[in-house]
Amino acid sequence: MENTKYCQSCGIPLNTNDVKGTEENGLRTNEYCMYCYENGVFKNPTANLDEMRNTVETQMTKSKLPHYMIKKAVNMLPALKRWNKKYF
Repeated sequence: MENTKYCQSCGIPLNTNDVKGTEENGLRTNEYCMYCYENGVFKNPTANLDEMRNTVETQMTKSKLPHYMIKKAVNMLPALKRWNKKYF
């Protein structure tokens, strides 16, 4: 079984190249999704953790995902590279 990688900004699974963001050179990144990262920069560079929590919750609610999944996704955000201070 393969380990699933997740966007280190929003937590979306990066299970296909189509959802992966791009570096400045156009190559796909294994760290961030296309919704968060494009051409080597964050699409919303001033976003904070609370804003990302709201975005994730809103998008998952629109997708009619179960509440427990939404809560789990929101709770994992602080551990992701973009929000975890140990990476900086």
